[in-house]
Amino acid sequence: MATSNTQHTDADHGIQTRPPVVVVLGHVDHGKSSLLEAIREDFKITSKESGGITQHMGAYVVEYQGKSITFLDTPGHEAFSAMRERGANVADIAVLVVAADEGVKPQTKEAIGQAKKAGLPLIVALNKMDKPEANPERTKQELAQEEIFVESFGGKVPCIETSATAKKGISELLEMILLMADLERKSVDLDKVGEGVVIESSMSARRGPLATLLVQNGSVRIGDVVGTRSAMGKVRTLQDFQGESLAAGFPAMPVLIVGFEECPQVGETFGVFESEEAARAQFVVSPLGRPTQAIDIPQGAKTLDLVLKVDVAGSLEVLESTLLLLPQENVFVRLVGTGVGVIGDKDVRLAQGTHARIIGFRVQTDPTAGDLAQREGIVIETFDVIYDLIQRVRTWMEQEIVQELVTVDLGTLSVLAVFRTEKSRQIIGGKVTEGEVRKKSQMKIFRSEAELGTGKIINLQKDKKDTEVVQKGEECGILYEGPVKIQQGDVIKFSIQELSIRKVSG
Repeated sequence: MATSNTQHTDADHGIQTRPPVVVVLGHVDHGKSSLLEAIREDFKITSKESGGITQHMGAYVVEYQGKSITFLDTPGHEAFSAMRERGANVADIAVLVVAADEGVKPQTKEAIGQAKKAGLPLIVALNKMDKPEANPERTKQELAQEEIFVESFGGKVPCIETSATAKKGISELLEMILLMADLERKSVDLDKVGEGVVIESSMSARRGPLATLLVQNGSVRIGDVVGTRSAMGKVRTLQDFQGESLAAGFPAMPVLIVGFEECPQVGETFGVFESEEAARAQFVVSPLGRPTQAIDIPQGAKTLDLVLKVDVAGSLEVLESTLLLLPQENVFVRLVGTGVGVIGDKDVRLAQGTHARIIGFRVQTDPTAGDLAQREGIVIETFDVIYDLIQRVRTWMEQEIVQELVTVDLGTLSVLAVFRTEKSRQIIGGKVTEGEVRKKSQMKIFRSEAELGTGKIINLQKDKKDTEVVQKGEECGILYEGPVKIQQGDVIKFSIQELSIRKVSG
């Protein structure tokens, strides 16, 4: 099956109606990706995600009744809120996927809020209708509580009952999308300078920085200079969502380009410029991969230092925000370096210089870097599922040991006599009334409950013999050193400072 984006040719010009861009929103595991896979089954472009969860935002084009529809697939897990909001902000229509057997969930509510905020027309897809426990009426009632009133409840929101497994309702959903698109009729100017938004970016060991762009106006062609606020370059290759080479990308088309000097940040707008000089003059370039920290760490606080490397920019954004939002009352996560691409020597040396650990998401470790890390004792761990990575960081936080010097009260002594007084020393006798007295403990002297000052024990005797400890009820002699002149009747409180070691809860 071919897409009808080929309707645009080099001869095309002027104002034209572009295909609709549809964002698919919904709670995790409600079947968004399965529904999209059912829609585009002939394209065979959906690979199974690790853990069965969509962890990136992709853009795909399908054709139905001779018309093209561009779909944005957004992750459903709560950690991907920013990516979903960005998807909603670049789309024309939102399809809200709700599993009929589970109903409205927290991320469903969040998706509704994002669609409303972006002012998007909404279509509800009641998915998993093949399940015996599916309850569409209850789900519609729950949607009504969120002020989403479907047509059968007297509202204006179309509601299509679907099943990705049974391929039920797919045609009806596509027809409704095209009907709504006809009502919206989004026009574009192909003569305008190309512009759009970065959907995804990644680093290829062979081809360098890659970027998936959604063209929103004008066109992008091979040889064009493109720029965002974080990266720029000249388009060397241009491919459609299936990897086929293109001469140009037109509005509503997702295109993969090679040519950026750095990985652009996901969600940035891009533009086409007359020259590299013009692009540099327009944008303040701040490359992705710089160390970032979104929270202030109190001075002297315990930190878990990490170098974070990921496969694509969208993952980096999600993981940065998620890790920095972990509970950090006692141990703070500090990202000393972040980046897209394989774990290399530079990352290992950064970790070595900052005493950090390296954690990777869906990336490989360069063999040379791996050998260096092993020689230097640098921890490198990589993960394919985002939950596992986050849990590992939690475990590291829990295992961090906080050492702090604390004062421990030992006991109290009542001064019975003063035997000798020198410039800064005295020999006194007394009786331990509480706890115990140790030879190397600190002293606080009180007279009539007022604290006079501090001192330290030089020597401790019991029954005229040196001793380490004197217990409650026993009498002792003390060689004391300090500025306060102790008198009979004074009270002395003893304490020591110890290094307290405790396991911190993340």
